[in-house]
Amino acid sequence: MKKWIEAMRLRTLPVSVAGVLAGIACAIMQGCFSVVPALLCLFFAILAQIASNFGNEYYDFKNGLDKKGREGFRRGVTEGDISPRAMRNATFGTLAAAAAAGCLMLLYGEWWLIPVGVCIVLFALAYSAGPYPLSHHGLGDLAVIIFFGMVPVTFTCLLQQGSWDGVEISLPISISVGFLADNVLIVNNYRDMDDDKAVGKRTTAVIFGRRTMGWCYLLSGVTAMAIAATVLWKVSPWFLMAVAVYLLMHISAWRSMVTRNGAALNPVLGRTAMNLLAFAIMLLFGAFISS
Repeated sequence: MKKWIEAMRLRTLPVSVAGVLAGIACAIMQGCFSVVPALLCLFFAILAQIASNFGNEYYDFKNGLDKKGREGFRRGVTEGDISPRAMRNATFGTLAAAAAAGCLMLLYGEWWLIPVGVCIVLFALAYSAGPYPLSHHGLGDLAVIIFFGMVPVTFTCLLQQGSWDGVEISLPISISVGFLADNVLIVNNYRDMDDDKAVGKRTTAVIFGRRTMGWCYLLSGVTAMAIAATVLWKVSPWFLMAVAVYLLMHISAWRSMVTRNGAALNPVLGRTAMNLLAFAIMLLFGAFISS
């Protein structure tokens, strides 16, 4: 059980939770909070990310991109703790559970949610699998911004509202969350740059180097807060305090990131994910007190 929990990469799961919480906050700002659709979105998001994490481990092993003793989190398949067949079955089993949760969302949404769900499931696999794995060609960052930011925030809000009213708030917030989610990937690729380069995996860190990606991490957080502040201050001045608090946490995490290497970056990755979750919780709290 411990090996499977490690394979879920619990330190990264706050990323999927944060996107849904931010979407709930946007719905509350519009006076449209609904418990059941919100919980379905949360359940779907967590399962989809776990499936993506499982798939990443399975397909990277299958393609010979992992090696024993890597700097990042322990890979159960590579280390021989979990069989490749078991990981493959777990990947598709978890995707099936996510799809079931997605079908229940149709009770609250329109039929066109089906192709959206299909795209999310395909992304969960295409990140590491297929003829052109996104994470192997410098496209992982763009995918994260879309599928961990724009999609969960806007569609969680939509499912509760039943319309696109208020998209002028949910869309900018979704982009902000996407940039913050991408920072988790930036730390991951920053840490694994040497291992990835050795096996021909072209992440943005491999393409642009650690120095550039360190500055990208800092700029990504500042840009996200600038975008969020442009819409949130109109809802309540309290949100500006949340922006300031996040920036302080972000700059502190950035300083830790650029002064560490290898496995010492694992806590920074977890810290980055928790910073995002903290921002989403602050959004949620602010939405409640301003509604």
